[in-house]
Amino acid sequence: MDPQMINGLLFALTFISALSCGLMAGVFFAFSAFVMNGLARLPAQQSIAAMQFINAAAFNPVFATAFCGTTAACVLLAVASLFMWHKPAGIFHLAGGLLYLVGAILVTLVFNLPLNGALAAVDATSADGANLWAGYFASWMIWNHVRTVGALAAAASLIIALCLSPNEGAA
Repeated sequence: MDPQMINGLLFALTFISALSCGLMAGVFFAFSAFVMNGLARLPAQQSIAAMQFINAAAFNPVFATAFCGTTAACVLLAVASLFMWHKPAGIFHLAGGLLYLVGAILVTLVFNLPLNGALAAVDATSADGANLWAGYFASWMIWNHVRTVGALAAAASLIIALCLSPNEGAA
């Protein structure tokens, strides 16, 4: 394959990934900045019911495409970076991919989704639900802040890679 074509594909993948990581950082930020804080102002049973509906609504093709597409793109960039160690942008491709995969995806899978599963299983009107909500809210918010920072740092790293790419020449 022509080195210029490879560089063009890498540039396009990096550009799309940087935008996607930024988009996901924005989604996570919105939850940290006002969605969850708005829910916390409601009585626990209303907060639980609202979050249960929000979590159920998140399973849709638009969000799944953004979430999973960004993940796939970051995996590709992390793998591609292994072939670019001789280029300054290579480390930023790797860092961007790993920051998103660890800081957003792994955190989601290990922390946020299990918390969401526990919340989905509780009756919003029960005393157990009210007790669960207090712990859920605090823990979920901490891990959501981590996701926000991870996705934003990934976007920043990929933007640096884009800035370095024009100066690197052919592969």
